[in-house]
Parts: sequence; structure tokens; C-alpha cells
Amino acid sequence: MPDRLSALDASFLYVEDHATPMHVGAVAIFERPRSGFDYEQLLVLVGHRLAYLPRYRQRVLEVPGHLARPVWVDDVDFDLNYHVRRSALPEPGSDAQLFDLVARLMSRRLDPGRPLWEAYFVEGLAGDRVALVTKTHQSVVDGVGTIELSQLILDAVPQEPEPWEDTWTPRRQPSITQLMLDAVSETVQRPGEVVENVRSAANDAAATMEKVTGVIGSVASALRTVVRPAPSSPLNVRVSGGRMFAVVRTRLEDYRKIRGLHGGTVNDVVLAAITGALREWLLLRGSVLSATTTVRALVPMAVSDAETAAYSKPGLIGNQVDAYLVDLPVGEANPILRLQHIGHAMAAHLESGRSVAARALLTVGGFAPATLHSLGARAAGSFSGRIFNLMITNSPGPQMPLYAGQARMVEMFPVMPLVRNQALAIGVTSYDGGVYFGLNGDRKAVSDVDVLAGMIEESLEELKGAQHW
Repeated sequence: MPDRLSALDASFLYVEDHATPMHVGAVAIFERPRSGFDYEQLLVLVGHRLAYLPRYRQRVLEVPGHLARPVWVDDVDFDLNYHVRRSALPEPGSDAQLFDLVARLMSRRLDPGRPLWEAYFVEGLAGDRVALVTKTHQSVVDGVGTIELSQLILDAVPQEPEPWEDTWTPRRQPSITQLMLDAVSETVQRPGEVVENVRSAANDAAATMEKVTGVIGSVASALRTVVRPAPSSPLNVRVSGGRMFAVVRTRLEDYRKIRGLHGGTVNDVVLAAITGALREWLLLRGSVLSATTTVRALVPMAVSDAETAAYSKPGLIGNQVDAYLVDLPVGEANPILRLQHIGHAMAAHLESGRSVAARALLTVGGFAPATLHSLGARAAGSFSGRIFNLMITNSPGPQMPLYAGQARMVEMFPVMPLVRNQALAIGVTSYDGGVYFGLNGDRKAVSDVDVLAGMIEESLEELKGAQHW
């Protein structure tokens, strides 16, 4: 039988359009070593590691008449040079130019006729730096069978280039007759799926979301307990096809100091810093805030599950992410009270017994945050956009340097996707003493995303300076 897409994976293809491409991205910045680090070396590194990621050589094949969900098939015309591309900035390229390029790359949909991922090797950055920009469709990374490419190409120590010869041989693509016979066979067993497949393929978003709501962890229970719509917000508008991308660079020790003074977790402090920035951004736009005004964030969190962990690959902690809805108190003027409210809201997650501590996540092999951000986007995709204002993912990373070949990664910024009527998504990753924010905003609705990024830094400084409750 063919390797058929799950209902959730297929839904990401069905609801995708030019304004809401369903891929997750990342921007990794490297110092070029004395020995050099160029496009050809990256090709060898990626090609060598692709043997561990068979999904990255497969494409989606539709079933005629949408009698069944699409299937994964080997791409007989797979071309590594197509997927790993070379780009450059006019030297000396600035960070602003790099992030403008990132915004443009992320606004473009992946080619549905090829494996659903791309990587861009960007040269020309000032300071003898290079960047790797990756895009991976949400239907690809499930955290069990397939992890994010960045998790596989980064190592804890510099690696000498290894000789690599591509010996991969694609399997023959199934014929139309075989696809139809397989679909008919499955239809006999599950006749109701035919109607669902046809409705979903016709972009009936309501039917699609209804079908996939219960796929991931606690999503279904969350929808039952949170029935009220999200607060009104300028963040909830129909998004355009354009994007703006901005980043924030902060130090992990600042979050730990604030946590030590006022309690909570590092994640609580991250959310409090974002809350303070959203408050100032809303006031700047003329929004009227009362003491009870909130912005609802969907916050995917890694959880442990004894049953799934028992069957998952070693070192990948069961790869389960649950999505939590948190009302951020943007109406509260006191930064410490904002932190206290958030800590109280997140306490239920910590007390559930399923929360995965940051130190546990750090034992995951490779650069696990890239995969966890992808899983967070999948969890968010199962929610109705009417019940939250924005998505915020936060994944701790290793507090030691990582390397692609012999090039040291110095910074990493997640690029989270936007969904319909969600004009802003924020990804946060800690790595080697830093905490790095990636803000992906709609080019029309949040054209001042760089202003919001600056406000996060100011909000963190406000928390550092606050000494009393």
C-alpha cells in the first residue's frame, strides 16, 4: 500500500493559498572558518545527511478524483541543486538586507511538484558571515518519521568534509491504475472518507478544520473548554501575500535573573517581554486598553507521553507538542504583575505532569528546536484562527556552539508561518547563551514589525529594572 498523507498533513496542502503558504522557516548565521565554508561544501553536507531523511526526496502525488488522500512517492527527478540554492547580498551585506531577503523567500510557496523543502546559502554578509535559510512544508515534519533538516546537519563539534557519493535509487512511481485500486480498497473499509477527501480538496476550510481538529494531543479538549472567540485585535485581519521579518537578540542570563527575582519560568519571562511590547505597540496604534484587555496567544509546548515515547526514536522524547491558549494581559501597566498573571496562566501546564523541562529538551540530539518549532506550527494549524490572536513558539536550544561542517553557528532565528486572519507569528529559540526572536508579520497589516521587535527589547529592560511586585 502507498505511504498516504495523514488527514492533518493533507489539510495543510488543502488550506494553503498564495497568501498563506504552509511552511516553517529558519535563519541560521555562521562564522566562516579559516578553512572556508562555501556552497559546494554545504551541498556535500546536506547530500550526505539526506540518507537519514527519506521524506526529503519524496513529493506529493494526488489521487485522481480525490478518492483518497494524496500519497508520498519518490521524486524520480530529484535534484539537490534545485533544493539547496545559492544566493548573495551586495557586500558588505547588512542584517537588514538579509532579513528583507528572508521575508521575500518566505512569502513564496514551495513547488508542489517537487519535495516540499528548500535551503538557501546566502553569502556576502558583513563580518565574513554566511547564512542558511531553510523552508520546510508543515506536511513534511512530523517529528517521528521526519525531523527538520537543521536538526540533522548541525553537530556538537566541527566535522571534516566527508566523501559522498549519491547512490540513492528512487522507487517506481505507482500507476494511475494502482492509485485508483488502492483508493477503492481503502474506501471499502472507510467509505465516509471519500466525501471528506473531496470536500477538503475543494478548499472547504470549515470541513477541513473540523476533520483535523482532534489529531494532535489536547487540541480537541482545548476547543471544548475555550469556546469564546479571541479578543478583537488589529492582529486579526485577512493577510496579504507579502511578509516582513524582524529579529530580536537578547541574553539568556537576563531572563534567568528576572526569574530569580520574581519567580516563574524563563518561558514566562519571554511571554511577559512579548506582552509588554504588544501593549506599547497597541497604544502606538491608538488602541484603547482597559485593565482587563488581553491578547490571546496560542503557545505550543513540548509534552511527554509515556505511550508515544515508548515507540518513538531514541532521543526524540516522543515528539509530542500540545497547544495552549494563554491570555496575555496587555492592559496591565505593571510589568511584574504582567509576569505574575502569565505565570499563573501557565501553571496548569506545569502542574499537568506532562510538561517537558528545558533541561530535558537539551538532551535531544541535534538542534531539536528547529523540529519543535515545526511541530508547534502543526499544532497551531489544528486550531480555528477565530480563538487566538497570534502564535508564539519558544523552544530551548543547546547552550554550547553547534557547527555545520567546520562553520560555527552564531545565531538562529525561527520563521513561523501565518495562517488566515493571523497577521503576526513569533518564534523564540535560546542557543549558546542567547535568546533569539523571529517576528514574521504581514507586509500590509504589520509593516512596522521592526518597531515591535525593538519594543520587545525595551519590555525586557523594563522587567530587569522592576524590583517590586
